[in-house]
Amino acid sequence: MTKRVVITGTGIVCPMGHDVETVWHGLLNGEHGMADMTIFDASTFPTKFAAEVKNYDLSTQISKPEIHKNSLRGSAFALGAAAQACKQAGIDIETDSPNDGIDRRKMGIYLGAGEGAVDTDAFFNSVAGAWDKDKGEMDWKKWSKIALKKMTGSRELEQEANMPTGHLAVLTGARAVSRSCLTACAASTQAIGEAMLLIRNGKADVMIAGGAHSMIHPLGITGFNRLTALSTRNDDPKTASRPFSASRDGFVIGEGAAIMVLESLESAKKRGVKILAEVIGFGSSSDAFRVTDMHEEARGARAAIQYALDDAGIKKEEIDYINTHGTSTKENDSIETRAIKGVFGDGAKDVPVSSTKSMSGHLIGATGAAELIFSTMALRDQILPPTANLNDPDPELDLDYVPNEPRKAELNTVMSESFGFGGQNDVVIIKKFID
Repeated sequence: MTKRVVITGTGIVCPMGHDVETVWHGLLNGEHGMADMTIFDASTFPTKFAAEVKNYDLSTQISKPEIHKNSLRGSAFALGAAAQACKQAGIDIETDSPNDGIDRRKMGIYLGAGEGAVDTDAFFNSVAGAWDKDKGEMDWKKWSKIALKKMTGSRELEQEANMPTGHLAVLTGARAVSRSCLTACAASTQAIGEAMLLIRNGKADVMIAGGAHSMIHPLGITGFNRLTALSTRNDDPKTASRPFSASRDGFVIGEGAAIMVLESLESAKKRGVKILAEVIGFGSSSDAFRVTDMHEEARGARAAIQYALDDAGIKKEEIDYINTHGTSTKENDSIETRAIKGVFGDGAKDVPVSSTKSMSGHLIGATGAAELIFSTMALRDQILPPTANLNDPDPELDLDYVPNEPRKAELNTVMSESFGFGGQNDVVIIKKFID
């Protein structure tokens, strides 16, 4: 017999704040996380700004220094977000023998975590020092000697995408399923969707799921600039992310982590914890097209939306709101609109949709989990977060994008969409919990 799956905890560390309530309040009040880059000197780059996590101190959220002393940005954000989510869900991460009603053998972790940030000073110093300008090639023996002095094993290990999952296992004691996926911008939505399936099918009672990522470093920004995916609106970072706008010119790269605690309804009731929402559907597909382009007819995105509806066992008319992928690129916003219209047909214009990336920036691997948290908050407060900076709507995009101001609404069932480079498409549907 399949099990119902509910959300009992949420946590976030992102450019708009270091906890869910702060970030949610900011989204409803039109705040933003964009500013000139400070992590490295980007003055010679086409894009000189980003959405950075500022002034974050992990030690204020967890009290186990042995866990976080070597963690770089992505892992640190994941640990902080997980600590928040566990606290809300009544999961004890402070004591060695917790008495919170959870068998750690039935609690797992599934993260959509990106590769860790490069230790850039050590890396570039090693490369520059080993370059033989007379021969025009690298002297790899010399590089090895310099790297051995400059680099540290723990910091290099942090570049592995599985490390945040490992850190969370140590933090929480979770000893069931442990998985990590890196499906670009769809990663954390995929992680949450597949974590839900594991609980539904009895493979775990509790899953700590979500994502973490930080690509604000010279290699990450260079890559996205070369793809012409980033906005170059350096004169006004605040309004640079303009989803569904005629003047959109790319996304604003961000960083952070977003974590949810999912558990079976039976487990949540037994422990007596508050249920925030119920996860009822998950759809996943591939475009099978190009690495960086969505299929022109949105076939992959349409399929993922329909699969999620089918998995939830609901009609399209039951969706009250969609938190879109909404990146602010010419291609994504057009094709995502086409996907929604392709599934919802004549009723597409009656479904409000919005992009919170217009304020938070694009958190890459963590973005889907963050947006599912925002969708959960929308259900709680019965209010739609807006699409900021939508002052010149693209005449070819004609859905209800909730421009610029939040809107009260009657919400029972909402959908969150994520589409990643490589053609990965993932969609999760949640609803208000009714016993």
